[in-house]
Amino acid sequence: MPTLADVVDLLHGWYPPSTADSWDAVGLVAGDPSAPVVKVMFAVDPTLEVAQEAVEWGADLLVVHHPLFLTPVSSVAATTPKGRILHTLTAGGCALLTAHTNADQAVDGVSEALALALGLEDLAPIRPARGLALDKVVTFVPHEHAEPMRAALAAAGAGAIGDYDSCTFSTPGEGRFRPLDGAAPVIGSVGELETVPETRVETVLPRSRRAAVVRALLEAHPYEEPAFDVIELADPRTAATGTGRVGTVPATTLRELAEKVAAALPDTAHGVRVGGAPDRAVRRVAVCGGAGDFLLDELASSDVDVYVTSDLRHHRAGEFLERGGPALVDVAHWAAEWTWLPVVEAKLRAAMGDTVSTRVSTRCTDPWQFRA
Repeated sequence: MPTLADVVDLLHGWYPPSTADSWDAVGLVAGDPSAPVVKVMFAVDPTLEVAQEAVEWGADLLVVHHPLFLTPVSSVAATTPKGRILHTLTAGGCALLTAHTNADQAVDGVSEALALALGLEDLAPIRPARGLALDKVVTFVPHEHAEPMRAALAAAGAGAIGDYDSCTFSTPGEGRFRPLDGAAPVIGSVGELETVPETRVETVLPRSRRAAVVRALLEAHPYEEPAFDVIELADPRTAATGTGRVGTVPATTLRELAEKVAAALPDTAHGVRVGGAPDRAVRRVAVCGGAGDFLLDELASSDVDVYVTSDLRHHRAGEFLERGGPALVDVAHWAAEWTWLPVVEAKLRAAMGDTVSTRVSTRCTDPWQFRA
């Protein structure tokens, strides 16, 4: 029988907490990692009604998108709104885990789920993830100095890859040089060509440690004029991740696309609001799950025909449309993000098979209940 720790490890592997925005509050909120997990429920918001639904169903874990404790509280007593929610879950033996901005950008995350629900193809991030900026440093030392050099580089912060440290690669070769007048060579004589058996030592490092690692290299190197390279690396792991998604749909019109959006998303009082000419030709579509007006400026001059997102403000939307760029489709925040729940549920079921039962809450937790 899987434990809570087993399920958390899977979810954190797909949606690493380290990729969440600095202001966010994600990860395991409540629960004993050693406790068994048989039932897992998924929801967008950790409301009291959702917590009650999870407990009544017998869930051992409730996975939500929005954090319960995004803003600090001084009490979790059951007399407070957030305390009531937490008390309901813990009294019912149900753990709580949040995947918020770490799920927004990820592969199989919120924006990607929304894009696929709307039928977009050839997906790419609107704003690719920056990932971890890495360098590779390469230097060449006499064989007997290779091990001290490797140790110095590791001590300065180079050579850490995942759960490993002191990661380097070394190859033997020959170094050739001629000391000129004014030189004080450690090996060889002024005016004479010298050949020295050397070891090439290379390792990776966070770009933030570049200055410290280069300084350590120079201090540990025996030569008066050390040869070394610093190479900036791309991080292929982030190629498919990032903010929002942009893709293509078969040739259609803005009205037809809006109708498809309405059919694909759960019903809400908000509905689907559209800014733009109904007969506008649409081929390229951008989406962002949740509040997406922070992307308006970079989409205004793009080749996108329409932008689908939530929580667009009056003045920002009006000014954007006046610039003559993409059309706008504004949907309910809850509805856009709900599309992620079946995706993460399917991932968990595929990973854990029949060892767990899963459920997606269909309870609408959008704050707007009806339209007068």
